[in-house]
Amino acid sequence: MAVLRAIVEDYVATSEPVGSRSLAERHGLGVSPATVRNDMAALEDAGYIAQPHTSAGRVPTDAGYRLFVDRLSAAKPLSGAEKRAIASLLEGAVDLDDIVDRTVRALATLTHQVALVQYPSLVRSQVRHVELIAMEPSRMLVVVIAESGRVTQRVVATPTSLSDDDVARLRARLIALAVGQRFGQIADELIGLEQEFAPEVRDAIGDVVAAVVEMLAGQSEERVVLAGASHLAESAIDFTGTIRPILEAIEEQVVMLKLLGELAEDSGEVSVRIGSEHTHSGLAETSLVAAGYGAGREVVAHLGVLGPTRMDYPSSIAAVRAVARYLSRILSG
Repeated sequence: MAVLRAIVEDYVATSEPVGSRSLAERHGLGVSPATVRNDMAALEDAGYIAQPHTSAGRVPTDAGYRLFVDRLSAAKPLSGAEKRAIASLLEGAVDLDDIVDRTVRALATLTHQVALVQYPSLVRSQVRHVELIAMEPSRMLVVVIAESGRVTQRVVATPTSLSDDDVARLRARLIALAVGQRFGQIADELIGLEQEFAPEVRDAIGDVVAAVVEMLAGQSEERVVLAGASHLAESAIDFTGTIRPILEAIEEQVVMLKLLGELAEDSGEVSVRIGSEHTHSGLAETSLVAAGYGAGREVVAHLGVLGPTRMDYPSSIAAVRAVARYLSRILSG
């Protein structure tokens, strides 16, 4: 494992195949180059390293990177400056769109990889608050706020005006039935709610309730925001051919959503997908480091970074974990 770790670290740093003599000299392994060569032969037989061409040193395989990542005892800690940069950037956000934009740019800057941030899915989110605001005698502004911080609103025209008491009572009932519930589970709770009100205002109440149901049911859109695609060009040496298949894959929202959807559902827990472990052929020479984020332990979406398999995994894991935790903290607040 010490030899494999040294090969991965040197190859990530230099992009050059690693030889036994240089390993023995640089890493203080305490054994002779001959012993290192024997260990490298064992690693090669096991499929963890490979020789790109005759008389060259060795490079890690996907299996070698996987073993290296699985045996990491700890992620490389972020520097104080990096932590302060993340905090100051994210805490200055004014709304969810701004939060997502700042997050994806922060990840791309920290890791020099392609950053991906999935918008929170309201279907998986819980309702934080429902607000009704009478704008005119027969026009009502309906506002629904998710635990993720996402706000959706709609103006509803009602056939008759509602009194302040009716509005207050309807607001209280909506809050009682909806707050703390998942968006995708609330519609059934609101069926027949208008029957609790006087006959002369039931049509108006029914229109407001129908609008709330439509708002809750219609928020299934999911999308991924990207930043740092230019970093792939800087890593062109790591790909056997053109980077076009990778660019085509990351531009496909369905591909990215599926990729992130296959990850762990534990908020703050980091998942790593390496090379041939991807189901999409266009990503076969890339690795993804990603984590879930949300309010508390409730995962509402994922974020991560995508780059060549010759990636600084400890640093990438630390950055993804830190940003996911900062983002979760903001959404929970």
